[in-house]
Amino acid sequence: MIAPGSIDLVIFDCDGVLVNSEEIACKVCVEALASLDMHMTAQQFAARHAGMPISDSWRLIETNYGKPLPAGFRESVDAEVYRRFSESLAPMEGTVELLSNLTFPRCVASSTGLARLTQNLTQVGLVEFFQPSIFSVSQVKRGKPAPDVFLYAASQMGADPARCVVVEDSGHGVTAAVRAGMRAVGFVGGGHAGPDYAGKLRTAGALGVVSAMSDLATLLQQV
Repeated sequence: MIAPGSIDLVIFDCDGVLVNSEEIACKVCVEALASLDMHMTAQQFAARHAGMPISDSWRLIETNYGKPLPAGFRESVDAEVYRRFSESLAPMEGTVELLSNLTFPRCVASSTGLARLTQNLTQVGLVEFFQPSIFSVSQVKRGKPAPDVFLYAASQMGADPARCVVVEDSGHGVTAAVRAGMRAVGFVGGGHAGPDYAGKLRTAGALGVVSAMSDLATLLQQV
């Protein structure tokens, strides 16, 4: 799958990979959309929007809705998401053990704004594993599925994109990694990942898909 000795950098997405934020945020979004008579499950929402900058998601939803979202809608959703983060945000099972034993250089490259991304990692006790190597779509021109944030991360880390492996939970993120000339591993261990999620990640270009951090550790140790 991944040739021995071919990894110089492991790039982690954050939401839905390192922390359970994607599951929380998707639940809040579908509850709010139901009030507008737009009904879908959290897993359906994740399949369509996970990995995208939230501003892009809202623009797509407005297109499907056929009119602008009500005044204050986005702000109220954000407030509820952050409230639930304060109560329930946690690292994915096995993440601390994986990062504690990972010998490869690593960084984070996320669609979340830099300040919020750093805050989330700090809240769950993961920031120490990455700081200062934390990169956000807010630092580049285009969000995923464009490759910008991954290419920016690689350039800041001094890594050849061809020798980078990206760990992603979304089709948009896997596509971004492939467009960056990087190899992608799909992660489907989050509660937002539906039964067809693995297939979508493979279709997007993931070389393999894992459902647990222990499986990811095994895969990386084999190279």
